[in-house]
Amino acid sequence: MSILQERCPHEAIVKASPALAHGQTESSVWYPASLVKQRRLPGGTVKQNGFYAQSGGVTAVINATACGVLEAARKRKDKIGKVFAGRNGIIGALTEDLIDTSKESARTIAALRHTPGGAFGSARYKLKGFDENRAEYERLIEVFRAHNIGYFFYNGGGDSMDTAHKVSQIGKKLGFPVTCVGIPKTVDNDLPVTDNCPGFGSVAKYVAVSTREAALDVASMARTSTKVFILEVMGRHAGWIAAAGGLAGQDRSEAPHIILFPEIAFDEARFLLRVKECVDKYEYCVIVVSEGARHADGRFLAEAGTRDAFGHAQLGGVASTVATLVRDRLGLKYHYAIADYLQRSARHIASKVDVEQSYAVGKKAVEFALKGQNAVMPTIVRTSNTPYRWTIGQVPLSHVANKEKMMPRKFITRDGFSITKSCRRYLEPLIRGEDYPPYHKGLPRYAKLRNVAAPPRLGGNFVLR
Repeated sequence: MSILQERCPHEAIVKASPALAHGQTESSVWYPASLVKQRRLPGGTVKQNGFYAQSGGVTAVINATACGVLEAARKRKDKIGKVFAGRNGIIGALTEDLIDTSKESARTIAALRHTPGGAFGSARYKLKGFDENRAEYERLIEVFRAHNIGYFFYNGGGDSMDTAHKVSQIGKKLGFPVTCVGIPKTVDNDLPVTDNCPGFGSVAKYVAVSTREAALDVASMARTSTKVFILEVMGRHAGWIAAAGGLAGQDRSEAPHIILFPEIAFDEARFLLRVKECVDKYEYCVIVVSEGARHADGRFLAEAGTRDAFGHAQLGGVASTVATLVRDRLGLKYHYAIADYLQRSARHIASKVDVEQSYAVGKKAVEFALKGQNAVMPTIVRTSNTPYRWTIGQVPLSHVANKEKMMPRKFITRDGFSITKSCRRYLEPLIRGEDYPPYHKGLPRYAKLRNVAAPPRLGGNFVLR
C-alpha cells in the first residue's frame, strides 16, 4: 500500500504524467484521482503546484518578493498550478498547514509589494541533516507529493538556503523530485556571491536616516544635556547595518563619530579615548554599535547566554553595556536607543532600489524553476556604480548555504571606527529612492490577506521536534 493510500483511503490512487522536474521518472509519481482530474495540461499531463515559504526574521520588503513569486506564477498558468504558502514558514509544510494563495485577489497580491512583515508567517526552524532527522524530510516530501507540489521557493538567509539545498537532493532519493529555488532575504546582508541582499537596502536607509536625525537632536542640547547617544543595530557577525549608519555623515566631524563593528575587536581604552576626544571637540558623540560587537577573544559584548532555533547566540543589550561604560569611566550623560524590529519593519521609509530588487528575485525564481533550474538562488549582480545598474544572476545553493559574507577590511577605516570611501560607494546606491505605501487617514494602508487554508490530504498530526 502506498503512503497516499494510507493517508487518503477514500480516494482512488492513479498514476499520472506530471510536468517532470529534471531527473524525475514518470513511474515514481502517484496522485489522488480527484487531483489528476482537476489540474490537467492540454497535452494530458498534470500541472504541478508551487510552495512558497518565508524563513527567519522578516524584512520591510520580503512581501515584495512574495508578490514577485505569486504574480509571476499567475502569469504562467500554462505551466504551474496553484502556489501554496506555508503558514509560519516551513512549519506549515511539516504540519500540512498550507495557505491557498489562489483565494487572494490580484489587487491583494499586488498590495504585498508595499506591505512589511511576513504575510504568511515566518519561523526560525532549521531542518537538521537527513541522517539526524529523516522523519522531517520524509514528511516534507509526503506533503509535497499529496498536494502535487513540484516547485519549492524558500525565501530566507544562509540557513534557509541550506534547507532548500537539502530538499533538492532528498526529494529525488525519496522518489518525488522537487525543483528547489532559494530566494535571498536578510537584513544582515551577509549572503555570499550576491552583491547585496534584499531587505538590506531598506534597513540601511532607516539606520542612516535615524542616525542623522538623532544626531541633530543631540547636537541641539549637547552643551547642557546629553553628551553621548548610542544606537544599537542588528548584525550578529557582519557589520553591514552598522556601516550604513556611516552614511549619515560626510566626514569624521559629523555623526556617527564612532561605529563599532563585529569585524573589529573592541578595545575599551581606545574606544573611551575616542569618545572623550569627540565630546571635547564637538560637544557630543554619536555611536552606532552592532549587536555583534565583540572582544578580542570572540566573546560578544552583550551575549545573553541563550541560543535561538538556528543555534545562534541570543544577543541584546549591547547599547546598555556601552552606555554604562561611558557613564562609569567618563562620567558623561547618555541616551541610547535599540532599533530592533523598527529597523527591519520600516516600510514607510523603504529604499526604492531594495523594493525593486526584492520583487525581481521573486519573479526570477519562478522563471528559473519553470526552466528546470534546480538548487539555485537568484543573485543581484552590480554591473555599474556610476550610474548604478544591476541585473539578476544565479548561483548554486551549495555555494551559499551556511556561508556568511563579512565586511571587507578595506571598507573600514584604519582606526576601525568608521567607513571608507569605497564602502560609501558600495552602500549609497542601495538606499536610493523612495517607494511610499499608500496612506489613509495619516497611516499607511497595508495588505490584509485572507490566508485561506488548503484542505489537508493527509491524516494525523505531525509533531515538530
